[in-house]
Amino acid sequence: MASRKESAASGSNPLDTPVKQIQIDGLVVLKIIKHYQEEGQGSEVVQGVLLGLVVEDRLEITNCFPFPQHTEDDVEFDEVQYQMEMMRSLRHVNIDHLHVGWYQSTYYGSFVSRALLDSQFSYQHAIEESVVLIYDPIKTAQGSLCLKAYRLTPKLMEICKEKDFSPEGLKKACIGYEHMFEEVPIVIKNSHLINVLLLDLQEKSTVADKHELLNLSSSNHLEKSLQLLMDRMDDMSQDIGKYNTYCRNLSKQQQQKQQYLQRRQQENAQRQSRGEPPLPEEDISKMFKPPQAPARMDTLLIAGTRGVNGRCSPSIKRLFLPAITSHSRNDH
Repeated sequence: MASRKESAASGSNPLDTPVKQIQIDGLVVLKIIKHYQEEGQGSEVVQGVLLGLVVEDRLEITNCFPFPQHTEDDVEFDEVQYQMEMMRSLRHVNIDHLHVGWYQSTYYGSFVSRALLDSQFSYQHAIEESVVLIYDPIKTAQGSLCLKAYRLTPKLMEICKEKDFSPEGLKKACIGYEHMFEEVPIVIKNSHLINVLLLDLQEKSTVADKHELLNLSSSNHLEKSLQLLMDRMDDMSQDIGKYNTYCRNLSKQQQQKQQYLQRRQQENAQRQSRGEPPLPEEDISKMFKPPQAPARMDTLLIAGTRGVNGRCSPSIKRLFLPAITSHSRNDH
């Protein structure tokens, strides 16, 4: 399947047409759930690769495979080689092997982080159609499958390309937390035989009260969610304090610069009245170096957390591997 850029060159698909819908096979959903059940423990995050193809403005996810758990000390494990071997094996058995994104689990909706942003930017910059699937096992265990797909907005993509996360850069780009992520609707597709099987299993269900699945009240979940939210509010308060300190230091420096210029003007006026030459020109920027502005991207991520699906996540390793992208492009 050709990429969106290759299709645009032939005139069959405009380059600026975004992915408007994601169609994911039910088997892929089961694989993601199984991956977490086997390797996810508490707040442990599991991640993997999504494979599929693009049909017009629809992204079809037809397969996936997980990243095995390993420690940083495991120097023998090579992620690039592992993914290359997996994609090569899938290609040999005539299964879709093209990268279309990645997935990860979340802990109480805690997935928004700088690491996730960097990983998704790397994927989306190289493969335009890439998405990240977020699976919430806690909400799923309460009776409702929670699986969402996100992409970075064009505004955020431009900011990440320029790597200007200063307050001035973000203000110039007019970007806020509501302009960072966009959610793409998901449709789960099953074959007719699987749909018949599901209906048959539903009739044979032994659940006495099916309304129990709608009961989401849980003191443990509520307490943990509130605690995580309080932690993020503390983080935001600290970031705001750092920014206020920067603003005060900048204002104080501006006052010192103005006072210095006024003293020089007065002294030059006195020297001129005595018939003496004025003082030599000096580089004010070297004498008054402005304080370094704190990066504001982390604060934006914290502010946008509740708008997406929870608080920020623990550290997430980068998933994008340029060698794999190059390999998948050359294959088709």
